Amino acid sequence: MKILLFIPFVLLGCASYQNKVAPTKNYLKSRNCPQAIETISKLSEPSGVDQLALLMEHGTTLQICEKYPESNQVFTQAENLADSKDYTSVSEVAAATLSSEGMMTYKGDTFERLFLNASKSLNFLQLKNTDAALVEVRRMNQKFSKFKNEERKNFELNSFSKYLSGLIWESTGQYDDACIDYKDAYFTATQFRDVGIQMLATCWNANRIDEFNTLVKKINATNEEIQEAKSSKSKSEIVLVYLQGWGPQKLENPQSPLFPYLVDVPNITQKLAIDLYEQDQTKPNKSYLSDTIYSVAEASRASLNADQASLIARRLAARVAKQVVAKQIGDKDALLGFVALVGMVASDRADLRQWSFLPNTIQIIRIPVSPGKYNLKLSGLGRDKQVTETFNDVSFNVDKRQKVIHMVRSVL
Repeated sequence: MKILLFIPFVLLGCASYQNKVAPTKNYLKSRNCPQAIETISKLSEPSGVDQLALLMEHGTTLQICEKYPESNQVFTQAENLADSKDYTSVSEVAAATLSSEGMMTYKGDTFERLFLNASKSLNFLQLKNTDAALVEVRRMNQKFSKFKNEERKNFELNSFSKYLSGLIWESTGQYDDACIDYKDAYFTATQFRDVGIQMLATCWNANRIDEFNTLVKKINATNEEIQEAKSSKSKSEIVLVYLQGWGPQKLENPQSPLFPYLVDVPNITQKLAIDLYEQDQTKPNKSYLSDTIYSVAEASRASLNADQASLIARRLAARVAKQVVAKQIGDKDALLGFVALVGMVASDRADLRQWSFLPNTIQIIRIPVSPGKYNLKLSGLGRDKQVTETFNDVSFNVDKRQKVIHMVRSVL
């Protein structure tokens, strides 16, 4: 009888995670921040197996709504919860075996856990608190080293966390640390050329000449890239970190509802465009487009694919366990045993939990400038290069050799 009472609870509890968070995402897409915050706050408050995922969504909601101190409070709560739940209890394994994977506490993918500190760093940069951003950089680096020592795959190590770490070190003139972190970022995701150029620049500025020469050969740098790296120390710079759209969403596989698969979210805005105005000029000095340095979509797919073999084994074992339990019940009452088996099988659904409010890609615009005052007009562009989304214009006073870092998030 206890199992029969448990079955409706499981079926209710496993109602799609995506359905839970969809209203908040829709409010964010329409920039209705009060409703978005109210909706996700109610979901993330109760403790439960989904709380980590919901706290990550809550922190992102506050970040998109530019409530950076509140966002960091929630991200810290999520980080503390992730650290305290870095294990799986026997009782949860038993519950998942007789129901579904969604009955186990969500612990977050490795790349998501690194994103927590990266997100906090970005918030602190928006608040112009570089010292606090560096605290998060150190925490990111500790986690990165831990995960690397555990021989996690490259896609798990989140090269963006290392790129951001290198950027913040570089902005404070700590080129040696920046060189190390840009190297980690580049050799974790070598397809992004801009990362390699920053690696060369900071290694040169750190006076690591032998290493610089070795890296020049390793990445086959052009003469133009070499000269750009060697001249970087004297330049002031405006750096835009653009969080583009929404990452892919987990859905139940129609052919096999036990297993999730990822579906791309139709993001209208693809690129960030910037018109740079100097002082009080009415015509832009120059225009810039963002370049991708990290793909959340690719990391999500790689993570899901890597888990498929163990997930299949777990669910096959669970199916056998369900049949054993149903037989034990059926030996005493055949009808009850049949009903129990039907209920347990029906409750076995794909685990659709994820940090679903993460962006699809992370892109960068780095603009070398002379010291002075600049106004930036920001626009989101679609695939046809037409404006699809507008953002608030920003202004910066840039000092000599200063790097100004600013975050932009698109929601369409």
